Amino acid sequence: MAPLNGLFEHPIVQAPMAGGVSTPALAAAVSDAGGLGFLAAGYKTPGAMYEEIKQLRARTSRPFGVNLFMPQPPAADPAAIEVYAEQLAGESTWYRTPLGETDQGSDDGYEAKLAVLLDDPVPVVSFTFGCPDRTAVDALARAGTVTVVTVTSAAEALAAREAGADALCVQGIEAGGHQGTHHDDPHADGAGAGVGLLALVAEVRETVPLPVVATGGLMRGAQVAAVLAAGASAAQLGTAFLACPESGAHELHKRALTDPLFVRTELTRAFSGRPARGLVNRFLREHGPYAPAAYPQIHYLTSGLRKAAAAAGDPQGMNLWAGQGHRLARELPAGDLVRLLTAELDAARVSLTVR
Repeated sequence: MAPLNGLFEHPIVQAPMAGGVSTPALAAAVSDAGGLGFLAAGYKTPGAMYEEIKQLRARTSRPFGVNLFMPQPPAADPAAIEVYAEQLAGESTWYRTPLGETDQGSDDGYEAKLAVLLDDPVPVVSFTFGCPDRTAVDALARAGTVTVVTVTSAAEALAAREAGADALCVQGIEAGGHQGTHHDDPHADGAGAGVGLLALVAEVRETVPLPVVATGGLMRGAQVAAVLAAGASAAQLGTAFLACPESGAHELHKRALTDPLFVRTELTRAFSGRPARGLVNRFLREHGPYAPAAYPQIHYLTSGLRKAAAAAGDPQGMNLWAGQGHRLARELPAGDLVRLLTAELDAARVSLTVR
């Protein structure tokens, strides 16, 4: 537990949000305020990842983390991708942009990115969409890097422990963006899929003796206090930081978080082929029920559509990732948000003590 707790003054971790949201400016502001900032290497080339690390180091001397996507298996049913592409033909016409090529690889440059992080180590590396092997974890340990594996079940937590991970990022079903499951099982889709954060933290804590970073729907310091009371060592927040000025999220995305037009979130495969929680909009409603389990192929297929929708000022065609607590988003500078969350956490602790 000491290696993890020694990385931050306050138990506030900024989630690594891929797609340009987790900028060096955002991560630096969080780390400088006493939290732990994160860069997201997902969807970036190894060179682009390294450039962001250099930019972050120029902004702060505090610890920070980098998140890697694990390589994915080949699409199980290529024919299903073709059918979905046909369904999206109308979107392509509407936004006047072609559908993307789906054969762009499924490893996200993992080995090359890992080599960069071993050659020039960073304080923390976390993993999503799977569990690294023992060789990779041991190599990072020798380099002095703390390793964190995202898990969504006790079974995945056990696998992470076997791999030698230092800590677990326990993700509840409330979380915005992609569910970090190790294996994408389409048979598990449905309203009853996934486990709530507090229940999952308790189950993992009783199963695996590793430090836990809890994530999923957390927006206030009192919620942070709740997951700490449940046994977590820290809380990871994504949607809460998405609205910050340092965030790279599109302005339409930021505004949508508290727009009365968007009243709820759902898990959907519509934009990427993998379950991800976003604000319910037209694209999600129309295409979510038909999207196949094919990540990252569907991500590549819809990439141009999403960019075109953003350029046209149309949030109804964008992937508006958001956790269940999105309406509690506050448009504050990231450092101020860390300080406010810490003050709320301290107040909640005092309240619990008094009672």
